[in-house]
Amino acid sequence: MKNLNSVLFYSLEKAIKTYRQFAQRELKKAGLTITVDQWLTLKCLFDNPDISQKELAEMVFKDTASITRIIELLVKAKYLNKTDHKYDKRKSNISITSSGLETIRFAEQVVESYRKTALKGIGIAKENHVNAVMKTIINNCQ
Repeated sequence: MKNLNSVLFYSLEKAIKTYRQFAQRELKKAGLTITVDQWLTLKCLFDNPDISQKELAEMVFKDTASITRIIELLVKAKYLNKTDHKYDKRKSNISITSSGLETIRFAEQVVESYRKTALKGIGIAKENHVNAVMKTIINNCQ
């Protein structure tokens, strides 16, 4: 059996975990009080204002219970507003507050910066190749 360090999926997992830890440190260093998951949730809601909570959970790779907790924390922090759906009491309307919009605008700059740092030395050709490989793995596993 191969040594774990020589297994592609082990390296992928390690890269993802290392990147998320780095991203969280960078958000905190910039003075932001949100987590990486909260950032992803805000950004997805900003880009897809009419998205359902189930679709949102899928988009940020969370189960519905986790996305519900994240939304509640963002409501508590006054980044989101949550109101009852007009016709379906099982659903909620979620909207981004002005404070949430300010946070998104500032965080986008921070995220762009730390992504650039993480990809330093990679180059667009390698980045495109890695994206193609990842899409192939995804398709093979679905």
